[in-house]
Amino acid sequence: MSQVNAARRRVLPGFGLTLGYSVLYLSLVVLIPLSALLLNSTGLSWDKFWHVATDPRVLASYKISFLTSAAAALIDSILGLLIAWVLVRYEFPGKRLFDALIDLPFALPTAVAGVALTALYSQNGWIGSLLEPLGIKVAFTQLGITIALMFIGIPFVVRTVQPVLQDAERDAEEAAATLGAKRFRTFRTIILPELIPPLLTGFALAFARGIGEYGSVVFISGNMPMKTEIAPLLIMSKLEQYDYAGAAAVAILLLLISFLLLLVINSLQRWTRRSVR
Repeated sequence: MSQVNAARRRVLPGFGLTLGYSVLYLSLVVLIPLSALLLNSTGLSWDKFWHVATDPRVLASYKISFLTSAAAALIDSILGLLIAWVLVRYEFPGKRLFDALIDLPFALPTAVAGVALTALYSQNGWIGSLLEPLGIKVAFTQLGITIALMFIGIPFVVRTVQPVLQDAERDAEEAAATLGAKRFRTFRTIILPELIPPLLTGFALAFARGIGEYGSVVFISGNMPMKTEIAPLLIMSKLEQYDYAGAAAVAILLLLISFLLLLVINSLQRWTRRSVR
């Protein structure tokens, strides 16, 4: 009888209490701020909202934000897979230090990262001075924005793919090698299908982080309207001008587009998992 009672005991409190805490946390952190965002935009009529949302400067900022975030997330997916593969499959001196450095963008203030990247890739920087004779300009261009977003997004891909590689069994790889399969075919048919879901997850996380990134981009972008001005910076500009309704309108449209894109990515991720199974 005591064993039955012990089995029935839960580590966490009952459903009602845990659900209540979950809803309270979700409301304070997510629902109430989003509700405040919607309320701030109610001061705009539909015509004014549409005028703000379709302003050429606003559309240009959306284009820059989404294109650079997508490009950075795509590159991070490839580099993150390579880094995770090295960390899991190889042993080398300084591996633990290298592994710890992956999380540095999480701990480093984004403004510090932006200043450091600008100093490196500016015309007089260590790397920028080498690229300038080649006609490659990084700082104050969309290329610089992409590099900054790559810096803050790479840990998402590595930390998503790394556990999957660690838990992956190598029996099928060894069997394929025994049967004469080449390395690329083994990777394409055995390893890659298992890695597609975590790669999509890492891509979605890096993409979402890039869309809302401000601190690491504001310095290296140059903030030139229609050229290197990102959507979060435009929102800040409107707030500094006390245009709260306009800032809310831009933020709401950015939120809706981001939500739709992430919904598509998550749907593709679920479909891929079902296909793998």
